[in-house]
Amino acid sequence: MGLLDRLASRKSEADVRAQGPSSAPVDDPVFATKALHKFVSCLTARELPVLLDLGPVVGSNVAFFGEQIGCKIFVEDIFADVDHHVREGRLGQLAEFLKTRFPQADGEVDGVLCWDLIDYLDRPAAQALAHQLMRVLRPDGALLGFFGTAQPQDTRYTKFIIVDDVNLKHRAYPAMRGRQSILLNRDIIKLFSSLHVTDSFLLKNNQREILFRKSV
Repeated sequence: MGLLDRLASRKSEADVRAQGPSSAPVDDPVFATKALHKFVSCLTARELPVLLDLGPVVGSNVAFFGEQIGCKIFVEDIFADVDHHVREGRLGQLAEFLKTRFPQADGEVDGVLCWDLIDYLDRPAAQALAHQLMRVLRPDGALLGFFGTAQPQDTRYTKFIIVDDVNLKHRAYPAMRGRQSILLNRDIIKLFSSLHVTDSFLLKNNQREILFRKSV
C-alpha cells in the first residue's frame, strides 16, 4: 500500500461505525497504551509531520493521524509481505526483499509505527527491517514498537485500532506465520542501534512498548 493522499477513500471503517452497526466484532478487547500519546506528541511537535505505518490499513487510524493530527501517511503492510513470502515458500528471501522494500528517501519520515511486526521476523529479516526504518527516519524522529514478553497461544496477527491516544483495541486476524523467539531488551536496543530509547513500558498484557528517538 502506497502513500495515502486521499484520506476519504480510506475512511470506510470509521464511516461505517459512525453510521450504524458494523459487521466487525464488537467485543475486541481494549488495552491501555502508555507510549502512544508520547509518540503522538513527537509528531505534533512537527509542522506537517510524515508518518510511516507498517500496516495493515485501519481506516480509523488513518483518520486519527490524518485528520486529527494532520499527518501525511504512508502505509506499507509488511505483515502482508510476510504472508506472501510464506505462501510462496520464499521466506528465506524476506530479508533481501526488505532491504529494497521502502521507497521513502533517507530521513523522509517523522514517525514510524512498527506495531509488533518484529515479533514475527527472524533475525536477518528483523535486522534488514530495522536498518531501513532507521534510514528513513529523520533526526529527532520517533519510532514506536511493541514487543511480546510471553509466547502467545495462537499464531494470529493483531490489528491495533486506536480508540484514543491512551487506549487501543486489539483485533486478531489470521497469520501465515507465528511469532518467533522473544527478544530481550538488550537485543531490541541492539537491533535499533542508531536510535535511543526514551520510554519503555511493560504492560499487564505481557507486551512491552518502546519509544525510540533518532539523535539529531
